[in-house]
Amino acid sequence: MDFSLTASQSARRDQYFEFGQSLNVDNLERDRDGVFDRTLWNRCADFGVLSLANTAAYGGEDGLDILSAMVAMEGLGRGCTDNGLTFALNAQMWTVQLPILMHGTEAARDAFLRPLAAGQIIGSHALTEEASGSDVFSLQTQATRDGDGYRLSGKKRYITLAPVADVALVLATTDPSIGKWGITAFLVERDATGVHFSATRDKMGLRTVPIGEIELDGCFVPESHRVGPEGAGFSLSNHALEYERCCILASHLGAMERQLGAAVAYARKREQYGKPIGKYQSVSNRIAEMKLRLETSRLLLYKVAWLKKNDEPAMMEAALLKLHLSESFVASGLDAVRTFGGAGYMTETEIERDLRDAIGGVLYAGTSDIQRNIIARLLGL
Repeated sequence: MDFSLTASQSARRDQYFEFGQSLNVDNLERDRDGVFDRTLWNRCADFGVLSLANTAAYGGEDGLDILSAMVAMEGLGRGCTDNGLTFALNAQMWTVQLPILMHGTEAARDAFLRPLAAGQIIGSHALTEEASGSDVFSLQTQATRDGDGYRLSGKKRYITLAPVADVALVLATTDPSIGKWGITAFLVERDATGVHFSATRDKMGLRTVPIGEIELDGCFVPESHRVGPEGAGFSLSNHALEYERCCILASHLGAMERQLGAAVAYARKREQYGKPIGKYQSVSNRIAEMKLRLETSRLLLYKVAWLKKNDEPAMMEAALLKLHLSESFVASGLDAVRTFGGAGYMTETEIERDLRDAIGGVLYAGTSDIQRNIIARLLGL
């Protein structure tokens, strides 16, 4: 199993790192005020970030495998300190664009893929509801046949990019009696009758990516906007989430590498009692743990990407990755704050923000508790 990168992949990662550094504009102010910057989003689109999930026919490039896309997002996460922006980019690409590309009708591909990749429109993935988060089988949003389309009714919450989305990939059930086999995916446009996208909700971290609700009240969706056949929604959503986890977590891996570099540099220059604090074992051991988490996370991440590239199942490996890397990001975020001490606790140094942003990782795209359940079940427990 060879995880070494090609020259092209290494160059792409470096290019995305350099580009990511150029995106660090007014981060403190935007985080404080919870501002999503559409200009930065469009710059990412112009650079080609949002094209990573498309083929050449729809504004992307043919032959781009998941490992190449992943290392690109790793580089972006290391260079760009706005974790909310990298999170949002990944969310649209892998849970909206990819399902449309792989399972959408030709009409849907033509209507949405190029504009999404070009930054002309924004897409969100609407799965979570008040009574169904981890328990997706219990979702209440229903889709009822009506002529040449469907009527959707229900409410989605905690939906990434919903307040600014032009289109949402909504998961609804066409037959609640058959559980997951009734879950179906639909594309709902913002200007459709009977749909309401809420304002942005305040939250602890990832404050530069808007999150909100989507309410559907008999909203009509034409059959051409159904993604995949009836009952395929659960399967295609799970498939997309494996890709999303790879690339969102790749951006987090890049952020962890950035954290480690900052902690090492600070521990070398900050002196107490006549010597750099890195010479004290309590500090150096903490930084060693950050390095260990970074490298073990990298191995898990690259393995999942390698499996997906080779069309191999990766349910166990993806669960291990999601659990380990998301919790490692939290632990390393806390270690970075401790290394910087009082300075790390201050917003102006931008150290504490990584910790706040990391907390969400143990919740979204499958909580840590759910990942442990998946791992245990796959072990036969």
